[in-house]
Amino acid sequence: MTPVLMLGAGRLGGALIEGWSRFGGPAGADLLVLDPTPSEAALAAGRAGALLSPGPADLARAGTVLLAVKPQIWREVAAAVAPDLSADAVIVSVAAGVRASDISEALGGRRVARVMPTTAVAVGRGVASLFATDPEAAARARALFAPVATVVDLAEEHLLHAATGVSGSAPAYFYAFVEALEAAGVAAGLPADAARDLARATMVGAAALMDASGEDPAELRRQVTSPKGTTEAALGVLMGEGGLFPLLEAAVAAAARRSAELGG
Repeated sequence: MTPVLMLGAGRLGGALIEGWSRFGGPAGADLLVLDPTPSEAALAAGRAGALLSPGPADLARAGTVLLAVKPQIWREVAAAVAPDLSADAVIVSVAAGVRASDISEALGGRRVARVMPTTAVAVGRGVASLFATDPEAAARARALFAPVATVVDLAEEHLLHAATGVSGSAPAYFYAFVEALEAAGVAAGLPADAARDLARATMVGAAALMDASGEDPAELRRQVTSPKGTTEAALGVLMGEGGLFPLLEAAVAAAARRSAELGG
């Protein structure tokens, strides 16, 4: 499977490099990184033995190719490297919306797996939705992401659009919620630093409890909601008409539509 050629080492690629260096996975001499503006994580990998800006002979050695460029430029990147890759190289794509069949065609019919990960791979707590019809491609993708993420296998490729809305884009929803909660605290009269610390620590703690307990989120919600109490009053707004459930359904649908559009 190695060396692993990373086509793109920006925010997501850099997060993977960070995670692999801390929790296992390809690192150091197992990495080839091709990116005109590599992230600090990629530069650090270079100092640890990764080869930055590999040439044609190096590309030919790659056993696995991680396609981690923006969906808008993937075709030109694929065209630039396809002639130099080994016929046996397996492609693992994290380009949102881009179909496996299109990637395989652009890269000479090579086997392809698609993955939709989150940037929490940097701290070993990522999530990665995986689709592949070829068992070896699926195994390569799983080997790359299992050390740093919970891997969820999807039986049909079109489900990756929904996975993008529920998982791939969802860290931004969480950050936006915390941002809004901080602002609401300030509006209610709290000093900005107190609102910030309360909102952030509470959300992190609640997520940690859900993870540690394994409880259903609905049950955890019921456990902290006293009848006619303050939490019930707040949930009357959040779970009322036009609240979180229809709002998030619309948000996930919008992300899924955009994922399909990016695939052309």
